Amino acid sequence: MQFKDYYEALGVSRGAAAEEVKRAYRKQARKYHPDVSKEKNAEEKFKNVQEAYEVLKDPDKRAAYDQLGRNYRSGQQFRPPPDWEQRFGQSGGHRFSDLNGFSDFFSSLFGAAGGGAAGAGTAGGGGAGGFAQREADGGQVEVSVEEAYAGTRRRVTINENGRARLVDVQIPAGVADGQALRVGGVGRSALILRVKLRPHPIFVLQGKDVQVELPLAPWEAALGAKIAVPTLGGTVELTIPAGAQAGQKLRLRGRGFPGVPNGDQFVVVKLVTPAAETPQAKEAYERMRREFNFNPRAAWP
Repeated sequence: MQFKDYYEALGVSRGAAAEEVKRAYRKQARKYHPDVSKEKNAEEKFKNVQEAYEVLKDPDKRAAYDQLGRNYRSGQQFRPPPDWEQRFGQSGGHRFSDLNGFSDFFSSLFGAAGGGAAGAGTAGGGGAGGFAQREADGGQVEVSVEEAYAGTRRRVTINENGRARLVDVQIPAGVADGQALRVGGVGRSALILRVKLRPHPIFVLQGKDVQVELPLAPWEAALGAKIAVPTLGGTVELTIPAGAQAGQKLRLRGRGFPGVPNGDQFVVVKLVTPAAETPQAKEAYERMRREFNFNPRAAWP
């Protein structure tokens, strides 16, 4: 989805005072109100103005939005930080589920925007009309590490008034293992799903960071090399410095899970020694033993 610049929508600066934001909202709302405006796309612009004001009029929401806005421009591709809902969603109280027609960008940050759509957010918060929704345990939803990185959808079965129906649930990009997703718009109940990440054969998650072991031949570690390394965002070329040691960590900055900022990927050197299975290989090892004045245990007492 694309990042939305709410200050641009209201025509105010980021440092605008609350009263200035309110005046700008009233001016823009009058200009684009569908009942009176002759502007092109007035209804869409009016919704954008409403959405912007819902965020910027609230000091807590505005502060949270400002934290994201330092790193994005209007129209830029955007993914919510994986820990956004833990940091903000549970403390926000009202989930805006009584406000219709707001964007996916708004919903991804502040909760389900439409009363009839099944959106995903954190557990907790009030429902439409000011009453608290009951929360039903929906169990686990399994996703792969790749799906958690990029975001995906799952179709789940829910029971409402004794009848089963299917609901599509959006899994946000950067979702964490064990994170609770709140599916709103299910009668007067909210379905709580827990995300379970399936283990990956090479990637190990550590918060937003990703770790992967890189097998190297002794000569690659000793002489240095350029190695194609897999990341969740695609393969990148990594320069191995000469003299790399087993267990050494090399950082690929910003190649971890999406967030503000993105996590990093750490590549851990693993030395793999080829077997001396031929006379020529054995002679090569014998020559190394003769020519290297090397004792790996020299530091022992």
